[in-house]
Order: sequence, then C-alpha cells, then structure tokens
Amino acid sequence: MLGSYDLTWGMPVIGYLFLAGLGAGALTVSASMLLRGGLHGEYFQTARMGSFIALPTVGIGTALLVFELGSFEAGHWFRWINLYRVINLSPMSIGSWLLAVFLIVGLVYAYTFISKNAAPGDSLDGLRRKMAWISVPLGVGVAIYTGVLLGAMPSRPFWNSPILAMLFLISALSSGIAILMLARVIMNRKTSDPAVKKSIHECSYILASSDTLLLGLELLMIFLFIMYAHLTVGGVANAIKVILFDGTLAAQFWVGVVIIGLVIPAMVELYLVVPRLLYKRDYIESPVMDIIIPITVLFGGLMLRYVIVIAGQITYPVGL
Repeated sequence: MLGSYDLTWGMPVIGYLFLAGLGAGALTVSASMLLRGGLHGEYFQTARMGSFIALPTVGIGTALLVFELGSFEAGHWFRWINLYRVINLSPMSIGSWLLAVFLIVGLVYAYTFISKNAAPGDSLDGLRRKMAWISVPLGVGVAIYTGVLLGAMPSRPFWNSPILAMLFLISALSSGIAILMLARVIMNRKTSDPAVKKSIHECSYILASSDTLLLGLELLMIFLFIMYAHLTVGGVANAIKVILFDGTLAAQFWVGVVIIGLVIPAMVELYLVVPRLLYKRDYIESPVMDIIIPITVLFGGLMLRYVIVIAGQITYPVGL
C-alpha cells in the first residue's frame, strides 16, 4: 500500500490548512456572537477578539501557501498573481478568490472594532453588522475550501472523500471557538459588576456548549470518513489503512487527533456543561480547564491536518 514517495507538501501547507481553518472559524464565530448578542458587552468583546484573530491567522496561512508553491523563488515573487488572471470553477481559482475576499472583508470588519471606544450602537455599528452577515457564509466557505482543495485530487485516494470538506469545516469552527476561549482567559476581564459577571458567565457557557457539540460532530465525521473509505473498493480502501491501528500514522491519528484533540476536551466540557444544560444549575467555570481545553482542541486540529496531508502523500496514487 505504501510507496517510497517524497513529500511534496510539508509543514507550510499543513500550517496553511490549520491557520486558514482557524482564522475562518474565528471569523465565523465572531460574527455569529455579534449577531446573536452584540448588544451585550461580553458578546461584543468576544466578537472583537475574533475579528483581530481571524485576519492575521488567515494572512499568515496564505503566505505559507504562497511560499510552498514556490512564489518566493528568484524571479517568481509575483507568480501567485496568475491565480487572479482567470476566474473558473477549479478549486484553486475559487479558493484564491475566496481568500482574497476574506482578507478584504476581515480587514473592514476588524476596522469597525479598532477604536478604543468601539461599542454596540456606535457610529460603525451598521457597517460592523453588515460585515458580520457577510463574514458568516464567507468564513464557512473558506473553512470548507481547505477540505475541498485536497478532496478534489482523485489521484490521491486518501483525500478523495466527500466527508473531508465537512470534517475540515467542523474542525475549523471548533478551533475558532478554542482560540476565542483562550483569548478570553488571557484577557481576563475582572469586574465587580454583577450584570457584567453574568454576561461573562453566559458567554463562557455558550462557547463551551457549542464546542462540545462540534467535537461530537467531528467524531461523527471521522467515523463516517473511515467507514466511507473502508466500504469503498480499490485505492481508497487500501489508503485508509495508514491511519488504522497497525498503520504508519495510527499513533498520530488515534492519540493526537482522536484522544487528545477530541475525546478528552469533549468529556471535560460535558462535565462542565451538563449540569447547566439538564438541571439549570450554574455553569461550572474552571480557569485551569479554560486553558487546557482550547490547547488540546487546537493541538488536535493541527494534528488532523498533519495526518491527512501526510497520509495522502505516503499512500500510493492511482491512475486518473
């Protein structure tokens, strides 16, 4: 099943897939928080953090992709511009334009938050909300594209799955929530105002419960990804063996992605969320878990891209 192939795509592409998904998820979650409860202080502050995270992460990820494609070789610094000379339905063309629009919209959206006096109902509120409505489908589109980019290569059987795009989307949204949870801990807003405390508490619960659902869905997508490949004949069925229990990447997949990145944070979040969800008790906040959970989720998101990118290259290609 395995072939002696050099890795054409390495850490720059893996970094791009992770950072682009992370930024797309952060923008989607930020815009959703603003539209859901932007008139409340903590929702607004969380949306603000997301707007400042999304643009640089996607920008850095895009730069890594351009670097990996060889555009920084002598005499080819602007070769990437060729991607914008035509518009067609190829994944690379659609993705290039999606990223360009994302960066523009993300810049305008972040601009509406940049003032120290930015607040719900200010002079930029109308523009901010318009950008938020655009950002939700745009962020989803960029997150899905990171999976479509790989899935559109039939010569690589491991990537050739209709589940891959949805898996990357859910992982991106979960990573977006995780980075916002981590940012909120780092910012550590202290207040004695009961109303503000309640808003902070409610926002923490919304993020944690949403992430719990996404982690469960991601586990389901992984199950479907494996089952689809297992039930498919030929190269796809053989390729999936690389991540199964005796495969070359089994440890990275089952330990790094499934156990550390999904099962552990999901179980901890369930423990924190269930009392509020089922019994209407106060949400249990844990400063230590608020750091550990997002770190494990982000680690799992990075390992997911690592395993998928490497697995698609070390399993043999098939003829078109």
